[in-house]
Amino acid sequence: MYQPKVGDGLEVLDTPSMIVDLDLMEANIKKLMDRILPTGVNVRPHLKTTKSAILAQKMVDAGAKGGCVAKLSEAEVIAGAGFDDLLITCEIIGAPKVARLVELFRKYPKIKIVIDSQIGASAINDALAASGIDQPISCLLDLDVGLHRTGVAPGKALTLAQHVGNLGHLKLIGVQGYEGHLQHIHSRDERERRCLASMAILTETADALRKSDFDAQVVTTGGTGTAEFCVSVPGITEVQPGSFIFMDTDYRNAVGSFFSNSLTVLSTVISKQGPRFVTIDSGLKSLTTDSGLAEPKNLPGYTYGVLGDEHGFLKWEGDSRELSVGDRVEMIPSHIDPTINLHDFYYAHRSGVIEEIWPVDARGK
Repeated sequence: MYQPKVGDGLEVLDTPSMIVDLDLMEANIKKLMDRILPTGVNVRPHLKTTKSAILAQKMVDAGAKGGCVAKLSEAEVIAGAGFDDLLITCEIIGAPKVARLVELFRKYPKIKIVIDSQIGASAINDALAASGIDQPISCLLDLDVGLHRTGVAPGKALTLAQHVGNLGHLKLIGVQGYEGHLQHIHSRDERERRCLASMAILTETADALRKSDFDAQVVTTGGTGTAEFCVSVPGITEVQPGSFIFMDTDYRNAVGSFFSNSLTVLSTVISKQGPRFVTIDSGLKSLTTDSGLAEPKNLPGYTYGVLGDEHGFLKWEGDSRELSVGDRVEMIPSHIDPTINLHDFYYAHRSGVIEEIWPVDARGK
């Protein structure tokens, strides 16, 4: 029975397999913590990238404070796997989700949520009131700082805070504003300028809430592409980078190589279709294409393309070394979060020897 184990070399892995270079990953975590923590701002990594309670704990051990998840379903799985200091960063709307939130909060009272509407806030409050749970759930106002995806408009934040203040089962603890539209801007100067403008909206709103006697102790924001700018703004208390731990080609192309590509998808050449054209066993079920195409690691001159669900191709030009049937290649994902969602396990290695195997806890959630 196929069952890779700790101590095996990477050569025992069938392909495609998702592998992590521990030296590079650990260096990425250290770089992030060394950059952010001396500013006094907390790091609450976004676990929509790793989808792993084990990796969440590793980042806490390195200095992070809790974690974020995008969805209620992710929170259910990650908390159930033993990591429950979670902020759910997207709104929870609809009776089925609200009912699930109540039961999650009953079991894991550290769970925190965001709200951007009176309708959403009231629905959660009413469900908690009917549940018999006395403790209010901690919540943040989700503020639109330019992404226009979710979030209350800045000018309406005080009205929403007043509404929440009248609800007995919600406890307002701060504000969230995510400038996701800025993460992949290639010009560093433009990314910084626009990020600081978004941070001004966020911190000014937090100040306005405090002046009206609302609690805004938490002001959380930021991603891998902007966290370094966010922490320079007085009033920001927390940032939520996620992709930094593994990176991908999309982020690398935007922000550079300060963080290394520590995760790859190990693949095998299964057919040769021409003098400079081979087929590999990694297609759409192994590598996503929403942010462009994956790239082969350490194979300059090679280009990847998709040949279907199970297959991709590599072609090359010039003096690049030739690949043959049976050769193995490592593919660098173009978008790390959804690529991880396609795999069941991480095989974490050091110098080609597997040291740890981690389940992708929230795959498909």
